[in-house]
Amino acid sequence: MATNAAASPSTVGTPSHRIVVGTDGSTASLLALEWAAHQAELTGASLEVIAVWHWPNTFGWGSIPNDFNPANDARDILEPAIATVEKAHPDVAVSYKIVEGHPALELVAASKGAELLVVGSRGHGEFTGMLIGSTSEYCVANAACPVVVIRGNYS
Repeated sequence: MATNAAASPSTVGTPSHRIVVGTDGSTASLLALEWAAHQAELTGASLEVIAVWHWPNTFGWGSIPNDFNPANDARDILEPAIATVEKAHPDVAVSYKIVEGHPALELVAASKGAELLVVGSRGHGEFTGMLIGSTSEYCVANAACPVVVIRGNYS
């Protein structure tokens, strides 16, 4: 017996119309944020901005100052950047989150279900990347969606 109910397409396993961008206040990450906002505006995607912080390794340091709060520092960097993007791209739905962890791992986790991941690269070069690792290289190799890397160093 047939019914008159309209069939709806399945959205299981399809990416959301969401662009994820990581920012840490560096020139490259602010350029990545602007690029991602412009892309979101062109495609009608929403924009999810992520700032990641972590407690520093204090081995060999003295004590950490009482007023040291990396989560608040991340918020202080992120909020003005988002305000600038919202003013320049008022039609883009912008959300943000501030998370504790390793930037590369958190950005790759956020890429699940996203249409695009946008990250900045400070352009330290291959040798430095081999020594200390590179967030952008890790994202390119491991993200669950396409990745755009915006260079902040054009020299």
